[in-house]
Amino acid sequence: MIHEVSGDILLTEAQMIAHGIAANDPMDQGLALSLHKRYPAMHKDFHHWCHVRHPKPGKAWMWGGVGGVRIANLITQEGGYGHGAKPGQASVKNVRKCLKSLLKMINKEDIKSLALPKLATGVGALDWDDVHPLIVQQLGELDIPVYLYTEFHQGQKAKEPAK
Repeated sequence: MIHEVSGDILLTEAQMIAHGIAANDPMDQGLALSLHKRYPAMHKDFHHWCHVRHPKPGKAWMWGGVGGVRIANLITQEGGYGHGAKPGQASVKNVRKCLKSLLKMINKEDIKSLALPKLATGVGALDWDDVHPLIVQQLGELDIPVYLYTEFHQGQKAKEPAK
């Protein structure tokens, strides 16, 4: 069940946080930057995975950290390869593929709760009116709490309803 909440996603009690990025993303903007600062090992491991696998947009990669934290890195954006390459924009097609990959990951890993931002609408430059229906379509039938952070308020814990 999807619950739209306001607050700081970094303060979530969800088992997994999902966010959109590009392959080899420098993670120097938005939520990716905050996650990079909080979990520097994730950033290093993600770049290693990208170097080995050369993932295309639409793929998802999960990182697990100390204390059971799980971060789903969803490759919603183009770009990311080549010296100095910057992430490109996201696409609705890539977001749809990523959400399908995320759904498989949630089921395979037996994830009990998920938090995600307004996916691919910041650096990815998509319109929320195009992304929101995809999230509802792909994740709306899950039997776990899905906390959709629609408004960011730094340092403010969201009111996340229990299942």
